[in-house]
Parts: sequence; structure tokens; C-alpha cells
Amino acid sequence: MKLTVFSSDGTQSSEKDFAGLPTFEGDKGLQAVKEVIVAINANNRQGTHSTKTRGEVRGGGKKPWRQKGTGRARAGSIRSPLWSGGGVVFGPKPRDYSKKINDKVKQLAFSRALFDRAMAGELAVIEQFDATAKKTKAVDVIVGRIAPKGRVLLVDAPFTAEASRAARNIERVTLQEAAKLNTHDLANYAKIIVSTKALETIISRVNGGKN
Repeated sequence: MKLTVFSSDGTQSSEKDFAGLPTFEGDKGLQAVKEVIVAINANNRQGTHSTKTRGEVRGGGKKPWRQKGTGRARAGSIRSPLWSGGGVVFGPKPRDYSKKINDKVKQLAFSRALFDRAMAGELAVIEQFDATAKKTKAVDVIVGRIAPKGRVLLVDAPFTAEASRAARNIERVTLQEAAKLNTHDLANYAKIIVSTKALETIISRVNGGKN
């Protein structure tokens, strides 16, 4: 499969064929992509949300007024769910949202997502993230040449401390190491820029590594 390869300063580009990238026909793997993305989002949920029932809200032990003769509706507690400050009916309680996905499905989803982004021309390769670009402005210029707009994911294996510091303050740019790249990352950005070293790691993962 051919990908566009940019020079380290983003000024020059060429087409290069990379062996080992996955290929698919039809809809194979699309359901796996959906399942893995849903699972990743679910696993990122803390599940710490909590509300109090009428039995857990403090106060309300005394009947507000007598049962009959006041002209008002009968009430047994100021902590009734019908009252402001009362308990919550069927409110959320802490729970575990995590979902389990087996490794074969993860591998299939990762490969399919990588294939789709490459076929759409949304996966670009940079020779390396320029070591001389130690300033945020310089990195922003390089990224702007390759991806003028939209959210961008930069992938390296791994990033140098200088490159990480220079790129992390760009609002639309996110950094990820090739070994930690997942299906959600591949689906969540307008453009993905990977270094040649990172692409080697990704191809290795696709052809037998863990995802």
C-alpha cells in the first residue's frame, strides 16, 4: 500500500509503497471496530456518579404538617422525591462500565481502522519529527504544512523529550506512542502523522504484535 511520505520539515512529499500494511475487502472488520471503540469509551468511564435516595438524604424524620385539615396535600417527609432537596428516584449509583474484548477482535479492529485511514489518505508519514524543531511555533508550522486544519495525532516510537515539549501545547495536536496506539486513536482524528520508525512498529503490531 502506498502512503505519502513527507520530509522532516514537511516541505517535500513523495509516494512510497509500504509492505505489511493490512488490506481488506467488503465490510470485514467494521463490526469489530465498532465493538472495540465502544469498549474503550466504556472502560474510560469512571462510574463514580452517585445520587442519594430518600433514605440517604439527611433530615425529613418529622412529618411536615398534620395529615388532615390544612388544605394542603398530605406529606410525610420533606425528603420526598417530590420535594426540592429530597431524594432521587432511580438515580445513578457507582457501577463498573468496563467491557471485555478478546485479543483477536482487537487485532482485527486495529488493522481495519488502519486500512480505512490509509485508504482515505488520512494517514501521512514523516521521515522523522525534526530534532531541530524545539519550539512550539516550529512544530506548528511543520504540522500545518501536512495537515492545515482539523485535529491531528502525531505518532512516534517514542517521542524525544524536546519534540514532546514542543508539540504538547498545540491545541489541535495530540501525541501518542506507536506501541500504545489503539483503534479509538485511529478513528478519532482528522489526520494521523506517523514517523517512519513508528510505522515500522505499527506494521509489526499488525503482523503479530499486541494491540
